[in-house]
Amino acid sequence: MNNQFFLFFYNLAHQSQIFDKIIIFTAVYFPYVVIILAGLFLLFHHEIFQAENPFQIFLQKKKEIFLVFFSGIFAWILAYILKFLIHMPRPFDILPQVYPLLPENGYAFPSGHATFFMALTFSLFFLHRKAGYIFMFFALFIGIARIIAGVHFPVDILGGFVLGALVAYFLKIYRMK
Repeated sequence: MNNQFFLFFYNLAHQSQIFDKIIIFTAVYFPYVVIILAGLFLLFHHEIFQAENPFQIFLQKKKEIFLVFFSGIFAWILAYILKFLIHMPRPFDILPQVYPLLPENGYAFPSGHATFFMALTFSLFFLHRKAGYIFMFFALFIGIARIIAGVHFPVDILGGFVLGALVAYFLKIYRMK
């Protein structure tokens, strides 16, 4: 079933050069845009730059900013460790008909991108629900693009989403104590 879902999405690749470039942008460069957007949201949402003393406001809100980005980084580190413990190959290593749109190496499960962005997303969601929903769409968009690009199976993305959400949730609980 994992292969069927993968092939459904992967078959969208290599049909149009424009679409392939959009997928490559979404899988490789859009994640940086999302990180910048998350940082800008956290800064501007609290009106740090509009305050008379922006540094003081920043210091008051640094825990929130730290939590969001720490959860993503911590989740990514866990995903990196799990990759070496689980040893799941990438689609192009298993399926001879798969030609990835972008170069990737190493193991696939769980997806580091999916893990990082879901942890970042859920941390934002716990703090700001409406923004969290928008960033969930971004995380899903990045995950699907990486499947279409041929570098991840759907289970890799799903595993990353679950790991990222769990890390954000447990960090939220820990922060509340």
